[in-house]
Amino acid sequence: MLTCLYSHLSDPRTMFLVGLTGGISSGKSTVSAMLRELGCPIIDADLVARRVVERGSAAYRRIVRHFGPEVLLESGEIDREKLGHIIFADAEKRKLLNSITHPEIHKAMLKQIVFYFLRGYRYVVLDVPLLFETRRLTQFLHHTVVVYCDPATQLSRLMQRNGLDQEQAGQRVAAQMPLNEKRGLAKHVIENSGGREDTHRQVLRLHTKLEDSMEFLLVRVVAMATAAGLGGALLYAAKLLAS
Repeated sequence: MLTCLYSHLSDPRTMFLVGLTGGISSGKSTVSAMLRELGCPIIDADLVARRVVERGSAAYRRIVRHFGPEVLLESGEIDREKLGHIIFADAEKRKLLNSITHPEIHKAMLKQIVFYFLRGYRYVVLDVPLLFETRRLTQFLHHTVVVYCDPATQLSRLMQRNGLDQEQAGQRVAAQMPLNEKRGLAKHVIENSGGREDTHRQVLRLHTKLEDSMEFLLVRVVAMATAAGLGGALLYAAKLLAS
């Protein structure tokens, strides 16, 4: 059912789904903010991820059960920094955390996609750090965008941003798919090794490409009539929205 609904929502005659990704400290959040300023609807997987592990949620309870109360702050909320140190040092624990959070994240993202679809948006940008690592969403995307910077710049930015030494920063970078590999998988690349103005010019060009790539949209009534053939999927989506 979810596959059927995603496929309909990513149909270029009704609405595009555009995947935005990068690497740690590559500048993805900067590009996402620029796109948002241009009026692009953004679904930020990082923000969704924070919400799905809030205290009392199903994901929260599973994380505490598997990782122990030592990953909690005094307030009872999850200590993201401490949990980050654990998973970046242990691939198996990283896989375990992903298996807990990713299904909940995708469910929450689907709710937002349906919301934008029903409001008549032509496309939505999915800001997903692990887009190519998990590959669960790539089949539904009409465009994929990678924000790239050279390895030395990435390491330097991460050390400065998070107050890490070179070994700690290198460990976090190594835990992700290399940016060069992601660049080879993407339809569009934003080179972010230089200054902000250069990045902004590239984002404007990307925005123009996204606008120009959209075919003439069918009358909204026709799109909704097509959606009516997906009654079971839409009913399932309604249940998700109500959950």
